[in-house]
Amino acid sequence: MLNGKFVIDAVAHAFNLTEDNFAFPKHARPITDMIYGVISAAPEGYRLAPEATFRDWDMADTAAMFFRESDTDVAVFHPTPIFAYKDGLSGVEKGVDALRRYPQRFIASYAAVDPLMGKKAFEDLERQAELLNPIGLKLYPTSWVGDRAGSWRMDDPKIAFPLYERAAELGIKVVAVHKAIPLGPAPTQHSFDPVDVDGAADAFPELEFQIVHGGAAFTEETSWLLARHTNVTVTMESLNIILANQPRTFAKILLGLLHVGGAPVMEKLYWATGTMQYHPRPCLDMFEDFTFPEDLLENYGLFGPIPQITDRDKANMLGLNYARAHGLDVEALKAGIKGDEFDTGASARDASPYSTTSVADLVVG
Repeated sequence: MLNGKFVIDAVAHAFNLTEDNFAFPKHARPITDMIYGVISAAPEGYRLAPEATFRDWDMADTAAMFFRESDTDVAVFHPTPIFAYKDGLSGVEKGVDALRRYPQRFIASYAAVDPLMGKKAFEDLERQAELLNPIGLKLYPTSWVGDRAGSWRMDDPKIAFPLYERAAELGIKVVAVHKAIPLGPAPTQHSFDPVDVDGAADAFPELEFQIVHGGAAFTEETSWLLARHTNVTVTMESLNIILANQPRTFAKILLGLLHVGGAPVMEKLYWATGTMQYHPRPCLDMFEDFTFPEDLLENYGLFGPIPQITDRDKANMLGLNYARAHGLDVEALKAGIKGDEFDTGASARDASPYSTTSVADLVVG
């Protein structure tokens, strides 16, 4: 726990960044380089050599970063349907491995499919429903089908809506969509703008629509969505990286998300790091110490002032919001991890970054 706050990381990944996994090198290589660029910009002590990054990350290393080297308590695994890579980048099989090896720590997984694959998308969803018993469906607006990249919209009644309907029939009540951050040089056709979540949220009020990376771009559009739809939320993946490097910029983004709906919007935000792509510890440490700069508070709050962030707000964002929204019993989660292999009584501060992983000797700064 982080000073008494239970931490649920809403997005965990384990990427295969080897060249052997490239299906479309033209796009996979720039995405891989972008991921390495993010790691290279980490605070001192958290940067990895290229050979430590461009590999097939496993769940043991990912779990060590989360649960031995940071104050993260539990996490939710997200496979990814980024088929510029053969396995989608964060493969479904790793989700299966996470749930099997660390069921008290990786408390759930999402399914991940590409809607432009047509019938195969539904077959993949059915298969993953059996393998993962997923609580959510993870989608990406860019698709790699055939020999070129394409895109689709969340509010498309022919492509997207039948997939939501089938997910709901399978008991999946959450649809998470990657927005804001384009992937590689693929043409986006505005598909990373979250405006298309509007029609989806309206048509399926029984589903929760999570905007992943919400606020990293299109902050004002996302703010209006959060204020207008009770079933739209944001996972803070990538905002954690901005916080670790540019806390004032993070403050502007967070205040931008609150600008329309005010302080109640803080109950619709979920902590997420996307680890393994960034070490979770510096992000958590920065968030624990974070406050809004007073001069910025004066500039936000469209219909009323936004108050200073509190410890209660942080506890909500770090885990309680996600638990309430998804029916998770935090006390049961605490009991489940008590005395497990990661609960050694040692502080996360006792382990230097990556020291408990297989790349301990490849930290470069």
